[in-house]
Amino acid sequence: MNHRVMLRAKLHRATVTEADLHYEGSCGIDATLLEAADMREFEQIELYNINNGERFSTYIIPAPPGSGVISLNGAAARKAHVGDLLIICTYAPMSEDEVRSHKPKVVLLGAGNRIDSVRKF
Repeated sequence: MNHRVMLRAKLHRATVTEADLHYEGSCGIDATLLEAADMREFEQIELYNINNGERFSTYIIPAPPGSGVISLNGAAARKAHVGDLLIICTYAPMSEDEVRSHKPKVVLLGAGNRIDSVRKF
């Protein structure tokens, strides 16, 4: 069976709040945002830095709910500065039947990494 890899969810315009080069690795994301985007701990994510064009991948660790934290850790800390805007995406393989009805979940963020709106396209 053929599968396509499709956008499953994204956090749009997340602001980097922390960068810790000496942490083991990963990206800390406010647990409230994870719930809104249906993202999970240890899930692979692709990150796109709006400020400098860097594109990189890592995995999720949850940050305290309501904290607004978006932290880049380990090598990822070299890809963005505190204050940079990111697009954080997850993708999933889907069958042709699933693709026909699939709508990705998009969480648009505002100041302080607060949720402005949640959409399914």
